Amino acid sequence: MPNKNLNAAKRAKKDEFYTQLSDIERELQHYWPHFRGKTVLCNCDDPYESNFFKYFALNFNQLGLKKLTCTCYNGSPVQGSELLLHFEGFDTEPRKLAYKVEITEVKDENGDGAVDLSDVRYLLQNDRNVLSLLQTGDFRSRECIQLLDEADVVVTNPPFSLFREYIGQLVRHGKKFLIVGHQNAITYKEVFPLIKDNKVWLGYGFKGAAAHFYSPYEDTATAGDHRKDMIRVSGVTWFTNMDIPKRSEELDLVCRYSSEKYPRYEDFDAIDVSDSLAVPFDYGGIMGVPITFLYFFNPLQFEIIDCCEPCIRLETLMKMPKFKEYKSRQKMCNGILCQKKYHRLLIRNRQLQN
Repeated sequence: MPNKNLNAAKRAKKDEFYTQLSDIERELQHYWPHFRGKTVLCNCDDPYESNFFKYFALNFNQLGLKKLTCTCYNGSPVQGSELLLHFEGFDTEPRKLAYKVEITEVKDENGDGAVDLSDVRYLLQNDRNVLSLLQTGDFRSRECIQLLDEADVVVTNPPFSLFREYIGQLVRHGKKFLIVGHQNAITYKEVFPLIKDNKVWLGYGFKGAAAHFYSPYEDTATAGDHRKDMIRVSGVTWFTNMDIPKRSEELDLVCRYSSEKYPRYEDFDAIDVSDSLAVPFDYGGIMGVPITFLYFFNPLQFEIIDCCEPCIRLETLMKMPKFKEYKSRQKMCNGILCQKKYHRLLIRNRQLQN
């Protein structure tokens, strides 16, 4: 079912989705070796609202960061009562202005023997060298591109409506990154070639492939599990180009191929594998798998060939278990009534190609 929250936000160009600290912690635990001695840029993150800033500021010393830079843009609609960090003394900070925060050191300012949020508050309140104004704060502006060029790693939740442009900029500038996006971005013509060429892949993902974001917008999701002052967005994930352990894990293949279980497409020379965990171990040809297969993708085990919306004969599908008829996706293909499948990755088992 379409995600009403995401679709409405994209139409209205509303991109204020603030990621929970627990989701950031769960994903970032797999990337710590990539940060030592590095400059991290969060270029879509008001430090008074962003949990990305909070995470990196609190873990600055443990990660061994060289510098942390955060920038925000003009016109953030989030008001003071909804600030996630809510620093004392900053109730009148210029939320409508663009500014950057640069941190090169986080010390135990209050002498309590630990570096915590109170020390970060003290730093922002007393060291005015860490905060300065920007012209717009737009990641495409010259001043923000200069900050991008100075950074080693970019970690943030970029505007969903500008995801194509945002990830393209990161790749052009040769940056390592970990960013939040919708899994449908896998199918974008600007993004899929990056995935096919092993320049971008999926991280570990959100629990249940859905996330709750702090947001000033109304939660219109039809699914349950609504939370106060948050909206639920299904199908979100993490995109990265940093190596992680799961990239080298092989998918355990236990299913045997049969023509009855794996129907063929009418418009592609490939079979349909409707479940990512049902890839047959004994089939060396091209297979169509759901885009979520990328969570299990190992580039040494499989080859990605293409991404498409293939068709299967409706007559064939009706014989399959768990068949569901989608009249809106029915079409004539080669003179035969078919049902168009949702986007599939066309893959091949490298170990069986010979």
